[in-house]
Amino acid sequence: MFRITNQPIDLQELVRFVTDPEAGAIATFIGTTRNNNEGRNVIGLDYEAYPEMAEKELGRIGDDAKKQWQICRMAIIHRLGPVQITEASVMIAVSSAHREAAFAACRFAIEQIKKAVPIWKKEVFEGGEVWIGTQTGQPLNHK
Repeated sequence: MFRITNQPIDLQELVRFVTDPEAGAIATFIGTTRNNNEGRNVIGLDYEAYPEMAEKELGRIGDDAKKQWQICRMAIIHRLGPVQITEASVMIAVSSAHREAAFAACRFAIEQIKKAVPIWKKEVFEGGEVWIGTQTGQPLNHK
């Protein structure tokens, strides 16, 4: 399950999807919106993407993880649109026979999402907004 959505993400849906009789571990990661960044009081985030390409890249991350670790199943869902403080922007769940592989694959997935998936984040803060980074490594500052 590798999906982009405009709706709140349900962690239990991901956990149910990755549950496997051969798995002795399920690791999860939830990326949430915090209320501050670089000294600014953050009001919320707003994500945009090229959905078809983003889902394809999420699937590639899953394939790459399976090549590196013995995992049973992986699920990644990333949210688009406005995401308020404390809400989840991204959730990852990985099942494997042992915890080491599940933790490693989970960390790998979030790092790869930030590097390669065409999803862009706008931070809305008191007094303005700014685009935070791009896959090319160049910050986009829009006021």
